[in-house]
Amino acid sequence: MSDLPAHLIGFVEALRRHGMLVGTSETVDAGEVIAVLDLLDREALREGLACALIRRPTHRPSFDTLFDLWFPAAIGDRAVDDPLPRKRSDEVDLPALREMIAELLADGSPEAMQQVEALIGAMVEQLGRYGSARGPAYSAYQAVRALDLDALLERLVAGLMGAAAPGSDRDREDYRQIVAQRSGQQAVADFRSRLERETRRRSAEQLGRERVASYGVSRPVEEVDLLRANAQQLTELRRVIVPLARRLAARLAVRRRRSHHGAIDIRRTLRKSMSTGGVPIDLVTRKPRPGRPELVVLCDVSGSVAGFSSFTLLFVHALREQFARVRVFAFVDASDEVTDYFGAGTDLVTALPDMLRTSRLVEFDGHSDYGGALATFADRFAHVVTPRSALLILGDGRSNYRDPRLDVMADLVGRARHAHWLNPEERGLWGTGDSAAHRYGEVIEMHECRSASQLATVIEGLLPV
Repeated sequence: MSDLPAHLIGFVEALRRHGMLVGTSETVDAGEVIAVLDLLDREALREGLACALIRRPTHRPSFDTLFDLWFPAAIGDRAVDDPLPRKRSDEVDLPALREMIAELLADGSPEAMQQVEALIGAMVEQLGRYGSARGPAYSAYQAVRALDLDALLERLVAGLMGAAAPGSDRDREDYRQIVAQRSGQQAVADFRSRLERETRRRSAEQLGRERVASYGVSRPVEEVDLLRANAQQLTELRRVIVPLARRLAARLAVRRRRSHHGAIDIRRTLRKSMSTGGVPIDLVTRKPRPGRPELVVLCDVSGSVAGFSSFTLLFVHALREQFARVRVFAFVDASDEVTDYFGAGTDLVTALPDMLRTSRLVEFDGHSDYGGALATFADRFAHVVTPRSALLILGDGRSNYRDPRLDVMADLVGRARHAHWLNPEERGLWGTGDSAAHRYGEVIEMHECRSASQLATVIEGLLPV
């Protein structure tokens, strides 16, 4: 028990390393939670610490994974007796094991889930274990490959369906099939996550929990690299766009309210001071100018930055009320206006594919050409960039070794009130290979913007009051 405070601090430091904002007060609250809860009730401890330490719902998956590493369910091989079915040759009978797991998952009772946990522990020990230079190691992929989850899902769905009643309604039968399929997929996904959790636990005992946490714990969705996000992560990112934009809009509104008092008007203040013997008791301020700028967005929508571009456009769409006017232009090797796809009631998730299909974004070979796109924009739309405009360019600056047309970029930057470039690549890669980012950076202020949280921070700093 004397080591428990140090153990809690180590857990908090791991949360911080994975992008969660945990302060001193939250750590003290977590200590109070541990003091009053029964430490043998692991799930109660998990929920208590989550309430004390987590600020955002999107951080919960990372928290749960780290909790399992710092507060493991067991130590070592927790199977007292071998629960796996065996053949006469003493090998694991995989078809019988799939049948057993399918029946337990279809049951879904607490007792059945306890048996599933026992099977998972034995599977990781016997099917997922392999030798390495540092001793025994464990692989969830190896155990999953041996079991064949597709065959497990097929058997589970068949079990959930049961025997069809003679003469049953066809529509009702189709509905039961859909429900069974979705329920089976959810159960198999939960089974796989349990298996991966057990594998991480056993690996942490061999390699250390800090090392396993460095590669085995996913970062919060706001910290995911937009260029490397998979389909599931992009879906989760779309869910956080509106809350993220709402928080940013609230901060900007507060900032504008605080700036409503303009600078002191010296002439009017001195005139008013004549009634007080020349003493400027009452200060007169100038009426502040409206702070909302016009926004012009020029966005690369080529395949290399498609995930970053789509998310950023969705984010700008959610923030459109913060601007007096928004005009959006997309490009691959030519530019075209796509503002009509960003109306107030537009569903951008479905509108973006239509935008790529119907807009004139390709004139030559369909490969990224920033110089050609800038020239097309300057020829057709240069008039939209005015001294009231904030010009925002989205892209990685990789132009396939073509002329970057820095002269056109410099002209556009000179026309705009503010001009900024958001680059989804890390700064160390700017100027490598076919990247012209370092050359554009000499003309326009360029910001590294690789994640959703970084995007929100950059845009908050760019929006003038």
